[in-house]
Amino acid sequence: MEFFKALLLGVIQGITEWLPVSSTGHMLLVDALLPMKVSDACRNLFLVVVQLGSILAVIVLYWHTLNPFSPKKNRQEKQATWLLWGKVAVASIPVAVIGYLADEAVDQYLHGWQVIVVALFVYGVLYIVWERYNQKREARIGAIGQINWKTAFLTGCFQALAIVPGTSRSGSTILGGMVLGMDRPVASQFSFFMAIPPMFGASLLKLTKLGFGLSGQEWGIVAVGTVTAFVVSLFALRFLVSYVRSHDFSVFGWYRIVLAIVVTAFFLSTAHV
Repeated sequence: MEFFKALLLGVIQGITEWLPVSSTGHMLLVDALLPMKVSDACRNLFLVVVQLGSILAVIVLYWHTLNPFSPKKNRQEKQATWLLWGKVAVASIPVAVIGYLADEAVDQYLHGWQVIVVALFVYGVLYIVWERYNQKREARIGAIGQINWKTAFLTGCFQALAIVPGTSRSGSTILGGMVLGMDRPVASQFSFFMAIPPMFGASLLKLTKLGFGLSGQEWGIVAVGTVTAFVVSLFALRFLVSYVRSHDFSVFGWYRIVLAIVVTAFFLSTAHV
């Protein structure tokens, strides 16, 4: 049964990591409804390392774009790829610093359903309001190569907001990128690339802190969730890339608001049972 729950959480992670609806928030809520019977260390490790599967999907799908050693690239294209990695690194600084300092506090104080539903609702409203305002704006950044160092760093500051469960890392960075002048496809693609360093770093941090105490079965549960998230993410990424070409994020804003209301009603009703 625990392996089935890990499979279910992997599917949820693979879908929601790339949609602006909060993967961690969804997994925490599902785990609250169908809690895995594992140690706290395994649960905390699972909720982070399973995201690594989604990140590996980005690397596979964008291997040529991200590979500065590709023999198919000329010297100028290789230099552009190194510049891209430099900007991704700069964008990762805020979340690396804040994530390291706040890691234990987040695990202890911010994983409750109340925090998640507030983040779901607030960001849902922001998506709707921003998309209506954004219809009147013309993006000034229409290609990855046009992102400068300052814009990369500021987008990284938006990514740091996703430390709060329910916020959505992809939602924060895509919305932040658009606020800073990127068009939606560029903001989405840069958001994918920005996820690579912090997710690898967060996984390494959790593995160092918690990994040595897991049993063989618990490692199996983590592996099932991670592999499932990888496979599902391959399809979810393709869907989002296609979707953003002709749609805005208003529908995700409404989804978040409705989900926040439903989850609040559920937990308040069960509290009185």
